[in-house]
Amino acid sequence: MRFIADRLNRIKPSPSSMAGQRARELRATGRDIIGLTSGEPDFDTPPNVCVAVMQAMTASKTKYTDVGGTPELKAAIQAKFRRDNGLDYAASELIVGTGGKQIIFNALMCTVETGDEVIVPTPYWVSYPDIVLLADGKPVFVACPPDNGFKMRPADLERAITPRTRWLVLNAPNNPSGAAYSHEELKALAEVLLRHPHVWIMTDDIYEHILYDGRRFATIAEVEPALKERTLTINGVSKAYAMTGWRIGYGGAPAALIKAMVKLQSQSTSNASSISQAAALEALSGPQEFIAERTRIFQSRRDLVVAELNRMPGIVCHSPEGAFYAFPSCAGVIGKTTPEGKVLRSDEDFVLYLLEAQNLAVLQGDAYGVSPFFRISFATSVAQLEEGCRRLRLACEALR
Repeated sequence: MRFIADRLNRIKPSPSSMAGQRARELRATGRDIIGLTSGEPDFDTPPNVCVAVMQAMTASKTKYTDVGGTPELKAAIQAKFRRDNGLDYAASELIVGTGGKQIIFNALMCTVETGDEVIVPTPYWVSYPDIVLLADGKPVFVACPPDNGFKMRPADLERAITPRTRWLVLNAPNNPSGAAYSHEELKALAEVLLRHPHVWIMTDDIYEHILYDGRRFATIAEVEPALKERTLTINGVSKAYAMTGWRIGYGGAPAALIKAMVKLQSQSTSNASSISQAAALEALSGPQEFIAERTRIFQSRRDLVVAELNRMPGIVCHSPEGAFYAFPSCAGVIGKTTPEGKVLRSDEDFVLYLLEAQNLAVLQGDAYGVSPFFRISFATSVAQLEEGCRRLRLACEALR
């Protein structure tokens, strides 16, 4: 007798979440695991946010809220979009959810029908294609080659669009590659999209503030205002504000789409945590200066990790422009043999070898749609990064 729905067979557990869980399990057994899988900053939530949360609890702001977010938080999101992105949204054009992932899930489940296509540039964040599949859609992958900085070229986007295309998903700075689009690069993609008015754009801007080398962030509805009426602009407080566990994401889009997403959310999670919404309100409207300082720290870590990786035999690493991940190629170690006599035939083999031989946890590129690569998070201390790189170098040098 069948019990689990067939739709669950279309998807797999999140590789990044499972890798983090596996590292914690091995650590609990006493193994000295260096975990470089986690996509969350090692900084604390800002103190002013914690104070605001205590005040909210004292004021008994622990009840249900409007499904799509409190009026106060929506006002702060409106101000944030105007301040940082030059975008104006009415309250009816905003939704608050339990993390950015729920905003993505809501939008795709509300709009994708059987056979609809969603363009997903590779490498991609692990959840995009699986949510498309869960909605009974078809992910259409567009390769973004390393020699183009892992960024999508307009001609490749043009070729991928068909009459069944429903969405284009854009994520920049990108997880896992760190690729970030300039204003001019987004303008070139926008010119393609203007020729195809049936295609909507979902832009995941969660790493907006984590940009390096003086780059300025741009988002497509800002770059090309004519696309705003078919763009869902997604953001949240997880990365820039070190608030991953608070689980608050938000989105701005035309009111008809937001209304449908709120309808779906009303029958799933209902409102996001009232206390987390109070925390996000303070994060978005309070002091912002600390973000630049933390980004400078991330940049120094990036420089350390990329330099170390490019000194290792068989490893080549492009320098990420944003986010806090390095995404090196391990093509130079594929086909080599471990000291135990196993031939490495894939990036997954290499990642498993690192875990077993050096107690080093990283993520295989195959999980992000590109092989042979692997992802390292540098959202951790310099000491951890130096030790992780030392173990990685020893593992590479032991291959023959």
